[in-house]
Amino acid sequence: MTNVRTQLLTIERPGNPAVFGPEVRAAALELMGRYPEGQARSALLPMLHLVQSEQGYITADGIAFCAQQLALTHAQVAAVATFYTMFKRTPTGEYLVSVCRNTLCGLLGGDDIYRTLSEALGVGMDETTPDGTITLEHAECLAACDYAPVVTVNYEYFDNQTPASALELVASLRAGHRPHPSRGATLCTFKEISRQIAGFRDERPEALDAPSAGGPTRVGVELAAERGERAPEYPRSPKAPGTGATRTPGEDPRGASGDSSANDAPLSTAESDPANPTPPAGQKGQQA
Repeated sequence: MTNVRTQLLTIERPGNPAVFGPEVRAAALELMGRYPEGQARSALLPMLHLVQSEQGYITADGIAFCAQQLALTHAQVAAVATFYTMFKRTPTGEYLVSVCRNTLCGLLGGDDIYRTLSEALGVGMDETTPDGTITLEHAECLAACDYAPVVTVNYEYFDNQTPASALELVASLRAGHRPHPSRGATLCTFKEISRQIAGFRDERPEALDAPSAGGPTRVGVELAAERGERAPEYPRSPKAPGTGATRTPGEDPRGASGDSSANDAPLSTAESDPANPTPPAGQKGQQA
């Protein structure tokens, strides 16, 4: 069995960074320029998405390119590429279909959806259909519990799915159509979304007009506003560090204007706490 962790680093094919042309190199330099001087290696994550947007997955060439640009070893780059699941190590289809199988989605039908799609497409986890259209994967959580069970296509949401609706979705994709997600931008290819995740603008005009929030999310926010509810504040020192200002217990740290979050208030830290606090009763003489 091929070890996907080591196949990116082979003596026979160590990778050729020269396969990436001037436009990709210019984009890589732009990414590096977004970080402070001397910290260009911080651009590794977006740069991996950049090379993935060119080749559809992380190849030995992509590893070599990132290593060359950032003055890293191939092993350092490969270690990052094999850690994050968003970096694909085998050729990925035009559409990455992710099915949430975490607790809530799984109980509400996510397991059935994944099983149905796997059988219909004839592929398993991280496998791609022979026509190169669909790559299927199950995900631990897609952060949309209020719309469970959910499926994403290239990270765009299709909410409240069933086995039947998921079958219709992949059939439409394979037929060359791009169904509109429940919320979020219109669908693009896996390579295109990889470039956007790298940090480059989606230039499609229609991408700016798509709804970003659905009904269940808005209902909760609207009810909280009507009832005057808000999240509990963090515990904090009566005195804000560095300000000399003493706050009355229970006083709103936002002041009269209320223009900043209560959670922005300074917390107790090693700098604000006494250097030698009195230990609680019963703990005197014990080492910290």
